[in-house]
Amino acid sequence: MLTLDLLGIVVFAVSGGLLAVRNQLDIVGVVVLAMVTGLGGGVIRDVIIGADPAAFADWRYLLAPAVAGLVTFLWHPAVGRFERSINVFDAFGLGLFAVAGAVKAYDAGLGLLASAVLGAVTAVGGGVLRDVLADRVPVVLRDGELYAIPAIAGATVAVLGKELDLAPVVVTLTGAGLTIGWRLLALRRGWVAPRPRTSPPPP
Repeated sequence: MLTLDLLGIVVFAVSGGLLAVRNQLDIVGVVVLAMVTGLGGGVIRDVIIGADPAAFADWRYLLAPAVAGLVTFLWHPAVGRFERSINVFDAFGLGLFAVAGAVKAYDAGLGLLASAVLGAVTAVGGGVLRDVLADRVPVVLRDGELYAIPAIAGATVAVLGKELDLAPVVVTLTGAGLTIGWRLLALRRGWVAPRPRTSPPPP
């Protein structure tokens, strides 16, 4: 669980750091945005299940996103690759956090549905905070973006895997793989979330 958490934190932190670099923030801004992105979803998860936030109980949770932000600041990719890099790292963070959040909620005694929902909340929480601080409309709220749905799907698969007592590596690979693959395919092929067929009448 610790490894999965830290891996999700690092990849999400990199996405936050890349966005900060693209917005021309200084080194402090890059590291702060990386840390908020990496830790935000996990803190939300821990508060909801009544656990002490792991980010404040284990120094590794603070060190991992800080180092990721610093490395991103020093060796960020070429400007033309920023958006693609952000989306790829964000997709991996989305998948890893969906599984980590769902598994931790399930292990804390929550039911299948609640665990899956909390997994999705964990997955999108850091990205929402990142986008708000960077003055962007959060990805999860953008028109037609397939973001929350892949997270919910991956979290659900992870919870079902736990219920069936599958090996942790199987739970992680199937749940995270579904979310990551779906999100990346949606970006590549332009898939969007379902929308109403007709617009509502004006007020």
